[in-house]
This record gives sequence, C-alpha cells and structure tokens, in this order.
Amino acid sequence: MGEAHAWLEKIHALDFDRTIKIMNVCGGHERSITHAGLRGALPKWVELVPGPGCPVCICPEEDVYQAMQLALQNKVILVAFGDMLRVPVNVKKGEVRSLAEAQAAGADVRPIASPLDARRIALENAERPVVFFAAGFETTTAPTAAMLAEGIPDNLSILLSGRLTWPAVAMLLGTFESSPGKPGFDALVAPGHVSTIMGPEEWAFVVDRHEIPAAVAGFGTESLLASFYSVLRQLKTGECFLDNCYREVAHPRGNATARRMIGQTLDVVDANWRGIGIIPNSGYALKPEFAKHDARLLFRDHADPSRRRVGEMPPGCDCAQVVLGKIYPNQCRIYGKACTPRNPVGPCMVSDEGACRIWWAGGVRVAADA
Repeated sequence: MGEAHAWLEKIHALDFDRTIKIMNVCGGHERSITHAGLRGALPKWVELVPGPGCPVCICPEEDVYQAMQLALQNKVILVAFGDMLRVPVNVKKGEVRSLAEAQAAGADVRPIASPLDARRIALENAERPVVFFAAGFETTTAPTAAMLAEGIPDNLSILLSGRLTWPAVAMLLGTFESSPGKPGFDALVAPGHVSTIMGPEEWAFVVDRHEIPAAVAGFGTESLLASFYSVLRQLKTGECFLDNCYREVAHPRGNATARRMIGQTLDVVDANWRGIGIIPNSGYALKPEFAKHDARLLFRDHADPSRRRVGEMPPGCDCAQVVLGKIYPNQCRIYGKACTPRNPVGPCMVSDEGACRIWWAGGVRVAADA
C-alpha cells in the first residue's frame, strides 16, 4: 500500500477550485474503485463517474429474448457466460423473463466460463445442436474468434452479441460535440483489459479529437491512482496526452494474434446497445464464410422484429442513464426498492461489472432520494 499512499498524497497536493469529473469506462475499474473505497480516499473535488463498460448491461434485450426462445422452443443446449442467465427481459407478468427462468422451466441452459467450455459441450453432445450465446466486449470476443479460427464442431453455432468499447465513448463525446454544452466528464480512464487486446492507442482519439486527458489503467489500486494523478496533472498543467499506466500488460498495438483472429472471423457492424440505441461500428458479426455457425441465420425465426424496441429498459429502470454516466446508480428511481441483486429489474443490478450491483455490494443500499 506504500505506493498507493504515495499516489494519494500527490493527488491531494493538487488543488482545483471546481469539481473534476473522471469517467472510468470499465466495470472492472468500478469494482476495484468501490471495493477499495477510493472515492472516500480522494479529495472532495474529484468525482469518479462509472461509464459504459458492462457488456451484460448493454446487451440488447432482443438478443437475450432470442437466446431464451432457442432454449425453450428449439430445445437446443444453450450455453452462456454465467451473468447472462439472470438478465431480465420485458415480458408480461408470469412469462419466462430470463435464461435462468427458462432453465427452471425445463430448458437446457448451461453457464460456462470460457468459449472452450462451449466447444467441449458440443463435442460431448454431438447429436444435439449447441448454441453459444456470446455476449461481451473485445476481451471475451477475442477467444470466441480464436475458437472459430481454429475450427469448431458442426453442431455448435454462435449467437454473437459482441461489442467494441471505444465507440460508446466516441458517441458520448460526439453528442456533446454536435450540441451545445460540454461532455459529462473532464478526463477519461480507459479500460486496461481491452487495451491489452486492441492496444492503448485505440483511445488516442479522446485526446487528439476532443482534447480530453486520458490514461489507460489496470485494476490494482496503484495503477488506478496513477491514472487519476496523470489526468489530473494534465488538467492542472494544460497538457493533454494519452498515458499508459498499465505498461506491464497493455502494450502498443495490443495482442497481434488476438487482433488477427478477430479480423479473420468477424466483421465490424453497427450495433444496438440496450437503452442507448444503434451506435455505428460498435458491434461484431460473423463473417459470411462462417454462416453455418451463425445462430442468427440458422434460427432466423426467433429474431423477432417485434422485440427490437431500441434496447428499451423495464419501466422505471434508469440503467441506460447509469451506463452513460449521467446519473449514479443510487439515483435510479427503483434502486434498492423494486430492484435489488436478489430480484434485479435492470441489467446493471445483475453483473458484477454492473455499476448498480457493484454499489450494492459496496454497501450503498438505499436510493439517493431516500
């Protein structure tokens, strides 16, 4: 903790006469910040704003619904990362509203920790169709791409709901660029794991185009505090550059093998983010040569157009505002009331990368207006 204390002292030695808002994009960063109590350790003039870095939170409702219908109606083995099983969709009272409830209703839904688990389950059940509901950002999309590139069993298909992280931040900054006002944050802390895959320089646009200080951070207290100090010092001195505070892992140009496999197997497409809408060039889709493994083509009847409601959140749920950094989790109208980890209404209360779930686990159990 010696190094962490040193960074804290440097931060406290800086002095601002206004509130400085730093957006931390990554859900993993938010978890580290909350569990380490960093908000309480920083000066009062530093405000840390959770950003759009939770893939479970922004996965389109229609994708979750399609996965449920594949499991319930087509009797496939549906495999998905564990957090996805509890994400609720908007249905009438009494209807199945999540993959976990589909599982309870008799569907063969299985949580997995890795794409290799999907491959193993397909090999062990060669007589049955297996669908891998692959939601996630670049860090989980890369191993899915690698599995495709190496070859997968004929009975395994992929319902891909992969997203790129940086376009969401670009969208946030572009919104303010095209309308009066300023961005909702003064500096950006970029995600470390995404940068290990795609390269830290992917975030250079924040500095080059918008003149906002940025730093890539890891998940330890020291790396996070170093990134906070870096962007605060940039603001104080008037400098503006992209700093890499995760050099031991996030190297220039990222992971060449992972990027090559993503390029070989996937196309970048416009994609829907739940509660936000279509963000250009923010999603992944299987290339045409992998059509025989594309669940969207194999089971087209369940891609129900009526479910495409621009990522609508449940009534009263403000998850979209939380994801966009416009409000804090406990400012949601139903936080700690109708929506709790035991009974999540919105997706931000489901995942351990969701800001609402993180804040609840960190001890914030009542809404801001309570």
